Amino acid sequence: MIKRILWVVLFTVLLLGGLFGLKFRQINQAIEHMQPPPPAVVALAEVRREQWPATIASVGSLRAVAGINLSNEVAGQIKAIHFQSGQSVKQGQLLLELDSATDQAELKGLEAELRLAELHYQRSAQMLEKKFVSQADYDQNLALLDKAKAAVAAKQSVIAKKQIKAPFDGEIGIRQVDLGQYLAEGSAIVNLEKLDPIYLDFSLPERQLGLLGNGQQVEINVAAYPERRFSGTITALSPAVDLGSRAVNIQAKFNNAQKLLRPGMFAQVAINSGKSSEVLTVPDTAVTYNPYGDSVFLAVTAGNGLTVQSRQVRTGQSRGGRVEILEGLQAGDRVVSAGQLKLRNGMPITADSQPAPGEREAAQ
Repeated sequence: MIKRILWVVLFTVLLLGGLFGLKFRQINQAIEHMQPPPPAVVALAEVRREQWPATIASVGSLRAVAGINLSNEVAGQIKAIHFQSGQSVKQGQLLLELDSATDQAELKGLEAELRLAELHYQRSAQMLEKKFVSQADYDQNLALLDKAKAAVAAKQSVIAKKQIKAPFDGEIGIRQVDLGQYLAEGSAIVNLEKLDPIYLDFSLPERQLGLLGNGQQVEINVAAYPERRFSGTITALSPAVDLGSRAVNIQAKFNNAQKLLRPGMFAQVAINSGKSSEVLTVPDTAVTYNPYGDSVFLAVTAGNGLTVQSRQVRTGQSRGGRVEILEGLQAGDRVVSAGQLKLRNGMPITADSQPAPGEREAAQ
């Protein structure tokens, strides 16, 4: 019995060993016949030396030259609205009227009292010359006349304040009131903004103060029009440096006839300092940005072909689709500008005859 079991175990081991050996031989033959993958085709770009104008970069916010939220000085019910949301208005244009019927009636009574006070004054003046009235009566009638004039002027002022007019040319915002609505004193009616010209407020570190001056050109980009640059000039620099941030506040003015720029917009600011410097640049598509550092794939000659080597770099400013390289590369080096996703360190590559798509567009 034991012999039979041993023969069965031995036969099983020999059978499994044969099967394993056969499979191992098949796998080795398949590996021997496998062809290595062809080198990855990538676009290469040369590290170039360029002269870049030295610019000062910052960020800022746009602000209207004049912007207010129109409100009423006196309380009243809205009688008429003479504007539409979003329209342009001129200085002095009537925008809204509050009901002034009661004030108009009171004004007529005050004007009647004024006429009576004028008659009393004129008569007392004539009689004073003839010594028919005392100087005290004359002075009293003069005081009553002045009081009546003041009362009429005060009532006329109240009536005028019930007519809300545009204090300057500008653009009306969205109406916040309705016809027939009662407005307490100081109620918000609508905002009015003067958009042309428009101001830009930004700040720069105190070390750059010597590079700034009134009349200096400023260029900005805004998110609403990413392909467009707007030019303006510096109009004012704060006379004092902020003690907390050690920065100087600056104001620039931009012509805005098309009214593309709006108050509250965030702007990226660039100021030409009038100097230039030599920099090394690569296409922005060549740089891989990571939290632990930026890198590029450097093309290296290996035998009769090319391989790639991952290289850490330190980048600077970015302009016109190219990035400044501060450390990590030299002029004349070639880097991969398109096709990095399929690469790994030491992998063979073949250079594409065409540059990266972004460089093709720039060359056209």
